[in-house]
Amino acid sequence: MGKSNHRLERGFGQSLRNWEKLKGPVTQGMISDAYVEMGWGRLVFGHTFEDNERIVETMTQYGYDRRDIAMYIIDPHVVMSLAPDKLFLDPSHTFRLWSHDYTMDPRTRNPFVIQRVSTRREALEINRIYGACHMKGADPDFILDKRANKLRTYLIAKDLTHDRVIGTVTGVDHVAAFNDPEKGASLWSLSVDPQSDFPGVGISLVRHLCEHYFTRGRAFVDISVMHDNKKAIALYEKLGCHRIPVFCIKRKNPINQDLYTASRQYADLNPYARLIVDEARKRGIRIDIVDESFGLFTLTLGSKTLSCRESLSDLTTAVAMTKCDDKRLTRKLLAKQHIQVPEQIMVTTLDAAVQFMKKNQTVVVKPARGEQGEGISVGIFDPSDLESAIQKAQNVCPDVILEEMAPGQDLRIIVINYEVVAAAVRRPPVIRGTGTHTVKEMIEKYNRRRMAATGGESRIPDDEETRRCLAAQGLDNDSVLPKDQEVMVRKTANLHTGGTIQDVTDQLHPDLAKAAVAAARCLEIPVTGLDFIVPDVQGPDYVIIEANERPGLANHEPRPTAQRFIDLLFPETAVKHKE
Repeated sequence: MGKSNHRLERGFGQSLRNWEKLKGPVTQGMISDAYVEMGWGRLVFGHTFEDNERIVETMTQYGYDRRDIAMYIIDPHVVMSLAPDKLFLDPSHTFRLWSHDYTMDPRTRNPFVIQRVSTRREALEINRIYGACHMKGADPDFILDKRANKLRTYLIAKDLTHDRVIGTVTGVDHVAAFNDPEKGASLWSLSVDPQSDFPGVGISLVRHLCEHYFTRGRAFVDISVMHDNKKAIALYEKLGCHRIPVFCIKRKNPINQDLYTASRQYADLNPYARLIVDEARKRGIRIDIVDESFGLFTLTLGSKTLSCRESLSDLTTAVAMTKCDDKRLTRKLLAKQHIQVPEQIMVTTLDAAVQFMKKNQTVVVKPARGEQGEGISVGIFDPSDLESAIQKAQNVCPDVILEEMAPGQDLRIIVINYEVVAAAVRRPPVIRGTGTHTVKEMIEKYNRRRMAATGGESRIPDDEETRRCLAAQGLDNDSVLPKDQEVMVRKTANLHTGGTIQDVTDQLHPDLAKAAVAAARCLEIPVTGLDFIVPDVQGPDYVIIEANERPGLANHEPRPTAQRFIDLLFPETAVKHKE
């Protein structure tokens, strides 16, 4: 029997002995019919109930849109039989970390801090991360309720450099919840910002929460994890967790729909197509996949059928696509409408290109047609680099353009049906030194995190542009960075080349929103992602450098990009959706 099976056997054996104690009447001194309000729903402790009907009543008493969970159910099959239309058995495993099995981490500090949530802004950041991870949030005032500090513990991981919350976890003290005779606790709502480029955020949050409870005399921490989340299971087993025979029952509702319905899962659809397909399915729209690898599908409601390739649909005309596809034409059309654009020339001779570069000091070299950052070189100021950059761009498109390099942040604004739906600052990929790993190893680690967070859509390519950016900083793949030193690996901020994204929709200056809508109308395109360069997202100054006819809507969750896209395609479903 392998090591993992030994752990499973040990975990079940030890836990079954404790479980037998719970099969009689509620233990003396233990609070009966116990549950905890979590903000996103109720956490119901099933073994404190002597009556299965009371469990069902407690689970179904309140709103349909809550994420109610019942744990430690003695007879889950009986409870579900009492309300098969309202409850289902959650396909999760439960792991237990005993205090006597836990080993402290001997490593030095992380490049982020773990602390309790303390401000409303931090509570709002928790909800932002919940939304990005497809989880239900909670009222910030509920999270900040100091009266429940002993009952619920909210920890956050915080990037002090950018003053951002990058992860969160919630703990529940079972002694405070129901006077647990076994002196346990449980871990809930572990989530890490998908756009964070820090390693080890999740494991650090788990460790801090467990240590918090173990130092307070708790004997164990229980963790529920989806049965197919192999990475999380491997992480918990590495910590010393053991599988135990504990099951969850959840409420049947739209939040949990994917867990209990037999809906088709399109494994080969990329995240951008899957987001739209999932939203359409929720509205009863028929989905026919034409080609999963290309993200092609049709949506049908009644007699109306529309074809889509991710966020590109039949509603975008071929003429509108042409206006966005060629960056020269995009700039010309926007400039005619007095929308601010950078100075630009088409490369005809190397001498003319060098003169343009000298005039503007630093330039961007890009193929006239192309997407996802292919063939683009940013920050070119040396003639030899300029020639190489032009050749690289010509590998993507024979026509190459040069643009003045406008200073500022890379801002993507999503416009759907001529309304701004989302805005985000895109940042180039940055790696942080450990003092022991090479640049190549750090890039590989970074890519594993980004690929996991984006469904395989984001990674730093090992190409000439990456090597050029490293060389400009006196580095190569074999260099070892000092601990915590940050290095920008590429200057482009495209998600497909490893960039990260930060939502700024609520901070967007009205003039930037107006310019985005004006650009979309100028190009006559109903769905577009407009790339701005701005000194400040809260200021009016900008230039527009590109328009994307097939923007990645999944990059902007939890903003309602997919909802607004389906509203555009099938407006007859919009009212029903908003209700």
